[in-house]
Amino acid sequence: MRVALAEDGALFREGLQMLLEAAGHEIVGSVADGDAIVRLLATEPVDVAILDIRMPPEPDGGLTAAERLRALHPDIGLLFLSHYAESHYLMRILGIGTERVGYRLKEKVGSVDVLSDTLERIEGGEIVIEPVLAKRLVEKPQGDKKGLISALSEREIDVLRLMAEGRSNNGIAGQLFVTPKAVEKHIANIFDKLGLQADTAAHHRRVLAVLTYLRSQREDG
Repeated sequence: MRVALAEDGALFREGLQMLLEAAGHEIVGSVADGDAIVRLLATEPVDVAILDIRMPPEPDGGLTAAERLRALHPDIGLLFLSHYAESHYLMRILGIGTERVGYRLKEKVGSVDVLSDTLERIEGGEIVIEPVLAKRLVEKPQGDKKGLISALSEREIDVLRLMAEGRSNNGIAGQLFVTPKAVEKHIANIFDKLGLQADTAAHHRRVLAVLTYLRSQREDG
């Protein structure tokens, strides 16, 4: 896989580059700011660009650079890295796109297996959300008795959490030790309870429920 890296922390950038090389990926460039990766990808095609969220030329330079990259190169996968699992970062990332994107914590991608799995899923068209953030997003807020999520059963919340991580139906079934048919039924119930129309399901079914939840939270806030 052809990968480009933008990270202003020199030590982390070098360590990540070593991991990528150990996993057999081709690194076409390694830069320290958002403007540099936009210039790099103007001439170097890649499968996935890895971006630190907080880097020059502005506080959230990785997000700004990604917005430019997605507009210029809509087929490039984008992996965002951060020290923090923040829902406001996720909201902006989801505004950039809900396919071929990932948001992972830096401390969680420190192995070849995890990093490669994340990149492969992004290249394959999935959205990959840090599990701790996905879990936080689908937990019922304190005092929320009428929220959308309160209509879901415990099992449906489990399924929604795994959907938010970008898991396939078979992946969810494996995690919950149920059949794929059971997962399909739970997903149908989730979409029904959250008022999601069946004709929209083709556009990344596994995150639509989470997007609906996020929008409802933002409106309530």
